[in-house]
Amino acid sequence: MNLPNYVKVVEVGPRDGLQNEKTMVPTEVKVALVDRLTDAGFVNIEAASFVSPKWVPQMADGAQVMASIQRRPGTLYSVLTPNMKGFEGAVAAGADEVVIFGAASEAFSQKNINCSIAESIARFEPVAAAAKEKGVRVRGSISCSLGCPYQGEVPVSAVADVVRRLRDIGCDEIDIADTIGVGTPVRVQEVMRAAAAEFPLDRLSGHFHDTYGQALSNILASLDVGIAIFHASVAGLGGCPYAKGATGNVATEDVLYMLHGMGLRTGIDLDKVVRAGDYISQAIGRPNSSRVGRALLTKWASAADAAPACV
Repeated sequence: MNLPNYVKVVEVGPRDGLQNEKTMVPTEVKVALVDRLTDAGFVNIEAASFVSPKWVPQMADGAQVMASIQRRPGTLYSVLTPNMKGFEGAVAAGADEVVIFGAASEAFSQKNINCSIAESIARFEPVAAAAKEKGVRVRGSISCSLGCPYQGEVPVSAVADVVRRLRDIGCDEIDIADTIGVGTPVRVQEVMRAAAAEFPLDRLSGHFHDTYGQALSNILASLDVGIAIFHASVAGLGGCPYAKGATGNVATEDVLYMLHGMGLRTGIDLDKVVRAGDYISQAIGRPNSSRVGRALLTKWASAADAAPACV
């Protein structure tokens, strides 16, 4: 296996992870989470979303979050922007990168954003152009690249087509996202190779959900074809509303444990990420979905209990 020396892990928990939480998460908790992740060493954190509060009320405080976080030089703070209004808000908030999104599935595009794939990309053209003018990075995310909850299988050619469209409007980085977590390693490699035929391999990323327990295997398969950027969510925050029982994003702690165990550099402190995962899980009152996180927290608690008393 030909592996990279360094892997960039993009932390998406504060945005993609929290957006589906039904109970409102206080702004100060979101800010504290981003600050903890910044301290852990991430070079890219998806911090907020500038979408209509009508559609995603959980993300209505994006401007406040961006104004309150403690930024570290060298870290990109990304925000989701669905249109020019969102882009203007993102720029005013000092976003380093804006994220636009399409789908490889026509059925998903129609159900999710009420338009065709071609129409969705056309909507983002002015956003990408404005970002280029202002020197803001643009990342494109392709949903349902490995399967769709409505149409089932998604042709590899459909993914390649959307990669080409996002490339042509000026995306700096493109995410291949397994939105419902149905991908398996061989298929993932096929899709990644097709995407790499249309866009530089070193600017493609993998965004895997762990619904069927395949996320780590799919990351390993992607590494084997040269992908070195992956998205993950602290404590496994997030779920997919389109797949019943979906566990959502792969847990950052689990990804880091695997990568570090393989001798790959990430520049991220796993222990600090585990503590950040424990913090947010307790703050929002939900179980920690990271196996590595739970294991290390248990190990640390046991070691503390076994420590000899001071004399």
